[in-house]
Amino acid sequence: MTVAVVEAYAGLAEQVLAGPARLGRTRLVAVDGPSGAGKTVFAARLADAFAALPGGDRPPVVRTDDLLDGWDDQLTFWPRLERWVLGPVRAGRSGAYRPYSWERRRFLDREVPVPAGPVLVVEGVSAARAAVRPELTLSVFVTAPAELRLSRALARDGAAILPELRRWHAGERAHFAADGTEAGVDLVVDGAAALAHDPDRYYVRRR
Repeated sequence: MTVAVVEAYAGLAEQVLAGPARLGRTRLVAVDGPSGAGKTVFAARLADAFAALPGGDRPPVVRTDDLLDGWDDQLTFWPRLERWVLGPVRAGRSGAYRPYSWERRRFLDREVPVPAGPVLVVEGVSAARAAVRPELTLSVFVTAPAELRLSRALARDGAAILPELRRWHAGERAHFAADGTEAGVDLVVDGAAALAHDPDRYYVRRR
């Protein structure tokens, strides 16, 4: 039986700051899970919780969708993340990346800076892949029923993406199964929780 527990984002932020820095001097947080599960919302609320702590700063949040070279780069984008972000931050330097425009289908010329601070949040499919787990201070997997995830994605991006989305879902299922992601993370979050709670301040952990 799955047990659900309501926990505070503030407590999770404090837990991360009390944990070891494993990416150089930075505590790396990975928020993983399938498309439409609620990863982006979870990562944003956790970042807000860091900012709300006494003397706290909002950590940078890097979305892996901004690093993909189109639909076919679902899992093969990682060298770009390493070169532009993780490598510099690991060395104590600021990173920067050029976000991908899904409308123009190319990387933009402008750079988004990623400072090497106390915490860095990376959010997206395969963000908590096994290869990076030794450098993670916290790994999170956000999950939700497949039908709900599909409806969320279509509401966000439109029905025209359905063929690509079905391929994407098949790819992420295969990756999570081979990688053992859900079993290997520190925290599994219910992205469609029925428990009553304030979603801005609390999340629902699945045990």
